[in-house]
Amino acid sequence: MNRREFIRYTLVISAGIAAARRLGAQGATMLAPASGPATQFRPLRGDVGIFTGRGGTIGWLSSKDALAVVDTQFPDTALTCLRGIPGIGGRVIDATINTHHHVDHTGGNVVFKPASRVLVAQANVPNLQFEAAKRAEQAPKPDPAALVKNQVYADTTFPDVWRRELGGEIVTAEFRGPAHTGGDAAVIFEKANVVHMGDLVFNRMYPFVDRPGGTSIRGWVKALEDSAASYPADALFLFGHGNPKFGVTGGRGDLLVMRDFFSAILAHVEKEIAAGSDKAGVVGMENFPGFPDFHVPLPNRLGLVLGAAFDELTAAKA
Repeated sequence: MNRREFIRYTLVISAGIAAARRLGAQGATMLAPASGPATQFRPLRGDVGIFTGRGGTIGWLSSKDALAVVDTQFPDTALTCLRGIPGIGGRVIDATINTHHHVDHTGGNVVFKPASRVLVAQANVPNLQFEAAKRAEQAPKPDPAALVKNQVYADTTFPDVWRRELGGEIVTAEFRGPAHTGGDAAVIFEKANVVHMGDLVFNRMYPFVDRPGGTSIRGWVKALEDSAASYPADALFLFGHGNPKFGVTGGRGDLLVMRDFFSAILAHVEKEIAAGSDKAGVVGMENFPGFPDFHVPLPNRLGLVLGAAFDELTAAKA
C-alpha cells in the first residue's frame, strides 16, 4: 500500500468509525473489540465470499476491478468486515446493497455508506426501515438490538431490478413482490453463479415474520418458487440465517424446503380456521410436524409464524 492509498484507506475507515460513534453510547459499546462476536471471512466461488458475525450474512465481491457488499449487519461487525474484506486496501466499495430493511441487515449502513459509491435497496426499504425504527423506539420494552439510532438509508433505490457491471462481474438485485418483507431483494452475482437470498431463506429455522414490515406468506411461497425456477440449477445460494447444522449456504433444494414449510403452515392454519379455531388456539403449537430440522425448545418463533398465517388468511376472507 503506497502513501496515497494509506491516507485514503485511513479516511474511509475513520469515516466509518466516526459515523458509528454518532450512534451514541450504544454505538461506542458496539465498537469495543474485546466484547465483540466471533467473525469469519470465507471465500466461496469466483471472487465472491461471505462474512459472518452478528446479524444477517454479509456477501462480498472482491476482484481486482470491483468491490461490492450485500447487507451490513450491525456497526461493530460492519467495521470488522469493512477493514477485512480481501483486497480492499485503500479502495472504495463500488456498491453496498441491502436485501431488506431489518436492522440486522442495515445497522452497519452507518459504517459502509461513507466507504461506498452507492448504497442500494429496493424502493420500499427506506420507508420500511424508518417505520421499523420508530416502532422499536416506541415499544414498551424496546429490544436493544433493534435500537440502532441515526438510521442510514439507501441513496439509490429501484422498483423491480437494479443491474450493474462491476469489473468482470454482473450484479443484479431483483424484487419479486412482498414476501419476508415488503422490500426483499435477491442479489445475483451472475458470472460467479452465486445468489444472496437475504432473509427469504432461514435455512432449517423457524423464520422471523414481520406483518407490519410487509410479510406475505403466500408471496413468500411464490418468491421461493420463482427463485428456484429462475436461477441456474447449480447456483450457490447464500441465506440470511441458518441452523448451525446446515449453515448459511446451500442449493436450490434448500429454497424448496423453506417453500414446503410455508405451504404446510398455510394448509394447517386454513384447516384450523375451517374447524372453528381462534388465533389463540392456532398459535400454541410447540413444534411443527414434518420439519424436524426446524425444531427448537420453547420459546421459539413458531407461534409468530402461525399467528401471521392466521392473520393473513382471515384478512383475505374478510
